[in-house]
Amino acid sequence: MENNEKELIEKAKTGDIKSFEGLISKYKEKIYNIAGYVCLGARGEADDVYQETFITAFKKIKDFKGNSSLGTWLYRIAANNCWMRFRKKKKENLVSLEDVKGLSSHEEHLKNELSLDVVRALAELSVEHRLVVTLTDLEGMSMEEAARVLKISVPALKSRLFRARKLLKDKFNPQK
Repeated sequence: MENNEKELIEKAKTGDIKSFEGLISKYKEKIYNIAGYVCLGARGEADDVYQETFITAFKKIKDFKGNSSLGTWLYRIAANNCWMRFRKKKKENLVSLEDVKGLSSHEEHLKNELSLDVVRALAELSVEHRLVVTLTDLEGMSMEEAARVLKISVPALKSRLFRARKLLKDKFNPQK
């Protein structure tokens, strides 16, 4: 953690909103991307997860101990918010192809990175599998960092990632 970030964290812990805004500006794009990939084009859901992540972080910043990076802590909050939303809406399909077709700038970014086939395949994965693919393959996190975010062991993450990739591969190669 760089000194400037440590300083911002310490000031944010005292309630300094400007310092917290400085932290938000550093992580906002990555948190929004994670929310967007997991919610897969459901802009309202992604927006809600994004906002809830930073609201929770602001409320809990005093509890941040620095045992992990601030980014890992924020990713964990975002992952928890995603899981809570999916638990509430378990039977609903958050991805509507109409939502994916009527894209705003964030979803346009998603569309450019992921074809509709990939979006459809990701939508069929469980939220746990979608999160491991998002964190490692789409966001480029190391296995160790993704495991810390998800609070699972590295072998468990590797196993989950292997299963998720196999499920995706099977969707693209159904003959085998």
